[in-house]
Amino acid sequence: MLAQTGPWKAAEDAIDPALVPQRRLQSGALMPAVGLGTYGSDHVPHDAVAAAVKVAAEIGYRHFDCASVYGNENQIGNSFDVLFQAGLDRKEIWVTSKLWNDKHGEDDVIASCEKSLADLRLQYLDLYLVHWPFPNHHPPHCDVSARNLDAVPYLHENYMRTWRKMEELVDRGLVRHIGTSNMTIPKMKLLLRDARIKPVVNQMELHPYFQQPEFFAFLQANGIEAVGYSPVGSPARPERDRTPEDLAPIEDPVIRSIARRLGVHPAVVCLKWAVQRGQSPIPFSTNREHMLANLRGVTTDPLTAEEMMAIEKIDRNCRLIKGQVFLWKENQSWEDLWDMNGEITPP
Repeated sequence: MLAQTGPWKAAEDAIDPALVPQRRLQSGALMPAVGLGTYGSDHVPHDAVAAAVKVAAEIGYRHFDCASVYGNENQIGNSFDVLFQAGLDRKEIWVTSKLWNDKHGEDDVIASCEKSLADLRLQYLDLYLVHWPFPNHHPPHCDVSARNLDAVPYLHENYMRTWRKMEELVDRGLVRHIGTSNMTIPKMKLLLRDARIKPVVNQMELHPYFQQPEFFAFLQANGIEAVGYSPVGSPARPERDRTPEDLAPIEDPVIRSIARRLGVHPAVVCLKWAVQRGQSPIPFSTNREHMLANLRGVTTDPLTAEEMMAIEKIDRNCRLIKGQVFLWKENQSWEDLWDMNGEITPP
């Protein structure tokens, strides 16, 4: 067990964090290229997620992806307290949190960030993201048909008001970097045009069945790192995010064939592909064996060029997290959230 006090000591089977690939951001800061997600969906208790954070740090993880809407930052803060008391240096870890949709108001952004900092027991965040570009939100555990009566479309002038407050967080020293999540190319172009402080990261769904090659290339061309959620296909995602046409990348014959060659779980192949491609996956797990296998997988036995090419060819453009609950009017399709024709969907 991790001691409450005394010098920091990693687990005997831990992966050396120095072996984990890093992404150099526009600022020059280094971000570990694989992290632990902390979204426990609707089925993992908050204390179990917090316990997983402690275990992950013991075995070599240094990147933790959090969010206020997950409802578990206070418990995770308890874990950070224990880790720091045991001697883990705050400067050795990378912590991300996110601004939820109901806090886009100019009077809410800074207060929401301060709440996350207090819950997480931190003086600053390494990265703070706007969780979704829409100020629309939904009640916990709702189904896919739920709609916020006050929902509105994306309005760039409103988003920029939120972004100015995000920039102020950097000015105040509360966060080191700011970024976006669930954006599209048309929205990102406007932000890059108008932002004083540019986003360093965009968090987005990325896995072998949803590779987003155009958006990924756009981000790389603009010096923005792509952090990929649902990197193995989010098998534990809420029921509201499931549709009959969904596909599971860990069941793909190409992925499974590579996994057999390497003697690993297919999920590890998805993570190896992600890191080698240049994105930063944030898989979620509370299982120590799985967490260790994931971290070991991105530090050993790279995929061959032929395997990378084979995975590139299995892209199915299969978005799993469609976001239906963020739509703003009746009789809309989830595609309206994602600017499928290359232009921001009009009101």
